[in-house]
Amino acid sequence: MEIRKIAGALGAEITGVDLSGGMSAAQAAEARQALLDHQVIFLRDQDITPERFLDFARAMGEPIEYPFVKGLDTFPQIIEVKKLEHEKVNFGGVWHSDTTYLEIPPMGSMLLAREVPPYGGDTLFANMYLAYETLSDTMKGMLDGLVGISTSAKADVSRTREDRIRTDGKQGASEDYVAEHPIVRTHPETGRKSLYVNIAHTAGIKGMTDEESAPILAYLFRHQIRPEFTCRFSWTRHAIAFWDNRCTMHNPVNDYHGFRRLMYRITLKGDRPR
Repeated sequence: MEIRKIAGALGAEITGVDLSGGMSAAQAAEARQALLDHQVIFLRDQDITPERFLDFARAMGEPIEYPFVKGLDTFPQIIEVKKLEHEKVNFGGVWHSDTTYLEIPPMGSMLLAREVPPYGGDTLFANMYLAYETLSDTMKGMLDGLVGISTSAKADVSRTREDRIRTDGKQGASEDYVAEHPIVRTHPETGRKSLYVNIAHTAGIKGMTDEESAPILAYLFRHQIRPEFTCRFSWTRHAIAFWDNRCTMHNPVNDYHGFRRLMYRITLKGDRPR
């Protein structure tokens, strides 16, 4: 197994692993450590069945079901993330951390590329450790202790789910979720602090009026996606991306109209942010 950084901020590509034959305990431990070290890891040329994809997920954590979209018939923890040839809006097509509107957001998520367009459809990732660490001491002091309010109903992101809910939605998919989480969270495994807001889900700051919280959040939303905090992954068929949702954000680029893109996605159980 070899691990190679793909950018200065975050991201590493792992080679020398064939998931079709499963992972050894040592390989699984090394891959999991690579996730903690690099926040998002990539494995290419993994022509695997849904069952083997789920085996990989189980070696990394505990797969759970996604609240809005039905999973595969035989593997309910695996959902299809797709944009069809006639569709204009892509699933989750805005900077975000996954489902922060849940009381216990996921530890991480992973995608397996089944069909990719001839060009475009890259995914951007951003390092929320750096987003926090580069703030001034005064800003850090102000943010520490503040609580963000996340909702599943923010228009920019709910619109990106509409096609999938219409075709693949599960019962209760129209339900709105709201949760409160610290704006600065401490990673339960690394002990590092990271910025835990995102433009897709964070709608306000507890105890503040909208007028008071809006300029603070607007600044943080701009700050956390500075180019030097990011990496970019160009998908190939059978590639896997696995990211740590506790300290990253991601944004799937919607630049491939007229082409089909199909991914399998698995979400892994997390912990209550602190």
